Amino acid sequence: MPPIDRRVQVPPNCDLTLGMVCLDKSEPGRTVWRMQAEERFANPTGIIQGGFLAAFADSSMGASALTFARERKVFAANAEMKVSFLKPVPVGGDLTCTACVLSGGKRAVFAEAEVVDDDGRLVLKASSTYLLWARDA
Repeated sequence: MPPIDRRVQVPPNCDLTLGMVCLDKSEPGRTVWRMQAEERFANPTGIIQGGFLAAFADSSMGASALTFARERKVFAANAEMKVSFLKPVPVGGDLTCTACVLSGGKRAVFAEAEVVDDDGRLVLKASSTYLLWARDA
């Protein structure tokens, strides 16, 4: 069996697909991201499909989990996620996601994310548990 490739692609393909841009990761356990509400993510009625918004929150919270680990080189896997869609998001404009770890330890963290539109209106709230394990394990 070939050895497992432990390299990590940064940024990951999922973030590139969504067009995510990191605005801030200066504080461990907290990250801020931007994504454009592009037409390619819309459902037939012109509203951004919820799965893309959930993926935006998931990637943001996962990044926060990694920064929470600080100097430790870890993988993070989403164990569960709850998403509340609060307002429809039409095509156009930018979305901003602020994600932070509320509680965490060596093996797991609990994170939250909020996504707001250009007008600062809360459009999504999410929470998730991420499992952490060493990349060299």
